[in-house]
Amino acid sequence: MRQNQASSKNIVNMLSISCILRFAQIFILIATIQAKIPAVIVFGDSSVDSGNNNFIPTIARSNFEPYGRDFSGGLPTGRFSNGRIATDFISQALGLRPAVPPYLDPAYNISDFAVGVTFASAATGYDNETSSVLSVIPLWEQLLFYKGYQKKLRAYLGESKADETINEALYMISIGTNDFLENYYAFPGRRPTEYTTSQYENFLAGIAENFVRELYGLGARKISLGGLPPMGCMPLERNTNLMGGRECVQRYNTVALEFNDKLSKMVMKLNKELPGINLVFSNPYFVFMRIIRRPSLYGFEATSVACCATGMYEMGYACAQNSLLTCSDADKYVFWDSFHPTQKTNQILADYVVKRVLYKFM
Repeated sequence: MRQNQASSKNIVNMLSISCILRFAQIFILIATIQAKIPAVIVFGDSSVDSGNNNFIPTIARSNFEPYGRDFSGGLPTGRFSNGRIATDFISQALGLRPAVPPYLDPAYNISDFAVGVTFASAATGYDNETSSVLSVIPLWEQLLFYKGYQKKLRAYLGESKADETINEALYMISIGTNDFLENYYAFPGRRPTEYTTSQYENFLAGIAENFVRELYGLGARKISLGGLPPMGCMPLERNTNLMGGRECVQRYNTVALEFNDKLSKMVMKLNKELPGINLVFSNPYFVFMRIIRRPSLYGFEATSVACCATGMYEMGYACAQNSLLTCSDADKYVFWDSFHPTQKTNQILADYVVKRVLYKFM
């Protein structure tokens, strides 16, 4: 009897030690991740804007219901989704905070921004003409904000610690869709008279390259450059493609593939040219297309229409709070509004990017 009791105690002790060791391993892993990536710093458009447009005079906003209904507290933050966006999930996966705050929001200060901040602005693009369409923040101005952020960071952390954060932070860039859909194809009398589609792709890729070089000159070393999604499969494009049976607009998808190829080659070039840079290309195209083509694998039911209102054309203010047509369960939909993914889709895309691309930073 006593031997059995002693044996049971030994087993319990061994299990306790095993649990303690396991927790210690998890703690060390989290601490290691946090040490490698002290902050996530974001530039781009509505795919990564968590609310900067709330504080500028533009109609490109989403700080009203039903946006944000599945966000913590059910609050519309300015994210173009029913909940969190991809960079929120990426931040959390890196051991940082579960939401990346917008730089222009006075509710946050440098202590918040020291571990994560987005300078992104919905409806913007690489091309300055794109940002002027809806009077939003151009990419060059986002870089000015970042320079101001660096000064605040140095005042808050001190020179040495701030430089370490600047060098070790993960910089994420997600932009470009609006340049084509909101600018190039929307106004045929403007950019198309100056550039063929291929030339415009080259023009934008040149801006992207210069932006990366400027970030590098400011101390950035770990940079993720995002590619374009299959933009011809957005509900807005599909539902205006009446002659094509409301299928994906193939020419837009072809442009996305061409542009992504140019960005990918540029990434390889800069990795060879810039000492110490670790530049990666985060391409959402193929995983996004897989979700659209095989939605049942991910638990989705609707791909050609969105959750908001009729799901065909609405986004922004057209996604009225009192619309009786808005879906009750956004998790069944790939798209939240006619242009932007649901929180569930954002999480799948973020998980893919973390596991396939950003893992090398972890």
